Amino acid sequence: MNFGRFFDATRFVFAWRRALPLLAALIFWMPQAQIARADQGMEMRVRDLAIRLDAYVTKGMKDFDNPGAAVGIVTSDKLYFLKGYGVRKKGGEPVDTKTVFQIGSTTKAFLATTMAIAADRGKLDWNARIVDLDDAFEMKDPWVTREFRVSDLLAQHSSMPPSANDLMGILGVEQAGMVRAMRFVEPVSSFRSAFAYTNVTHMLAQRIVARQFSATDWDSVVRKEIFEPLGMQNSSFTAEAIQAAPNHTEGYRWTPQGSVEVPFTPLFPYGFGAAGAINSTIEDLGPWVRLHLANGKFEGREIVSAKNLAVTKTPRTGMNETLTYAMGWVIQSTPNGRIVWHNGGTTAYGAFIGMAPDKDVGVIVLTNETNVGLPDALGEWILDRLLGNPEIDHVAERLKTARAGYQQEEKVGSPPAVRQPATVLAPLAGDYVNDSFGHAKVSEDGAGLSVGILATGAKLKLADQGGQAFAITLVPEGRFQGIAENLGPTPIGIAQFEVDQSGGIGGFTFISGDNGQKYPFMRK
Repeated sequence: MNFGRFFDATRFVFAWRRALPLLAALIFWMPQAQIARADQGMEMRVRDLAIRLDAYVTKGMKDFDNPGAAVGIVTSDKLYFLKGYGVRKKGGEPVDTKTVFQIGSTTKAFLATTMAIAADRGKLDWNARIVDLDDAFEMKDPWVTREFRVSDLLAQHSSMPPSANDLMGILGVEQAGMVRAMRFVEPVSSFRSAFAYTNVTHMLAQRIVARQFSATDWDSVVRKEIFEPLGMQNSSFTAEAIQAAPNHTEGYRWTPQGSVEVPFTPLFPYGFGAAGAINSTIEDLGPWVRLHLANGKFEGREIVSAKNLAVTKTPRTGMNETLTYAMGWVIQSTPNGRIVWHNGGTTAYGAFIGMAPDKDVGVIVLTNETNVGLPDALGEWILDRLLGNPEIDHVAERLKTARAGYQQEEKVGSPPAVRQPATVLAPLAGDYVNDSFGHAKVSEDGAGLSVGILATGAKLKLADQGGQAFAITLVPEGRFQGIAENLGPTPIGIAQFEVDQSGGIGGFTFISGDNGQKYPFMRK
């Protein structure tokens, strides 16, 4: 199971070619007379696009079996176009502009903005060392521990593998444990040298922001500094909050055979905090995009300085030949204008927020289905049309990618072509320990082997692949019922048991199906 796709800003990228990077501060400068002319022209473009937009969104939703969506376009300092499509749940009430969705990793830009506000007030220095702000912080490499700065937290170049420690959160480990376990993660590159999309660094960042504001938690900082000034009254941070909202969508897991409704679970995305926990609406996100298009001002009031907001949009890490990552934003050039964007994906929702700052236009797309490409494709297509870029059917391209990805995931845990002899199970039972997860107990019963993670209560079913290798799935029971339904039947990894020098079982390695991260469990 590819957990990384649920918060991934890299899997569904634009096909536009990028020009040479510019300084972020220059991205947002434009003479006022030119802005006025651009506003008028963009309003006309948005108005002219409306009919084609309806048809494209409706067809895309049908192709992906996506029950509901909401789309907004911001220009001229207002939410110029906003509309709900489809239904909150299959057979249910229609989506409107006040319907609440999960917004996934587009939450990361909120974190970056709270950091910029903290910098405005002298509470945070972009160049400060993390060890000076959080004495519990530690990476595997002591040099990286000493050199890790505030500006590195959201830049996605930590040296850890993509989605590092995400599996821990899925299996119930709290944020503090996920952050602490960064010290056990083997680096896969040198520090700051390669892009690798992680969530755990954002959990550390939110802890630092809350501390610098003397706040109880990061959520309270966002409410006070962003939600309240922008009037985002229907935005929240928990599973309980979205369920309590009278006008909310139900979430769906995408499959090629059709989408499947799944329950809300506090474990995901809410256990990941500032990496992806916000719930919101098109109407609430309109002011958020207006704030960014106005360089930190909203209705005449400065919420965050243009200077520090520009820092969050400064390119920091190359993703590939066409994209760079900043802090909670992806930066990209197109034939007709520069784009600043980020997508969001949870197990049952998708989102896209993108802007062309020098053209004074922003796009918001929310969907109630796993983001396997639909919200990205819709946002990309809309921006293409508004900027006059070449016309590409992005929905069709993303659907091909989604189907191919699903087939690839189904191979995880599939029996090998050459079957090894069945594993003798009894010698594998016993107590094991891992630095990140703590104590685990392997048990044999009539159904085979299972692993219990004692600290969280998660139970894992092991399906024998032969050769002392097992496919791992999460057992849907207790507080893990919901997340297991969200993940579906695909294995979340492989367990490989190892023989020690005396011929006995010395331990096993839990290899995450998401990123190949290895969690070694030693026999007690």
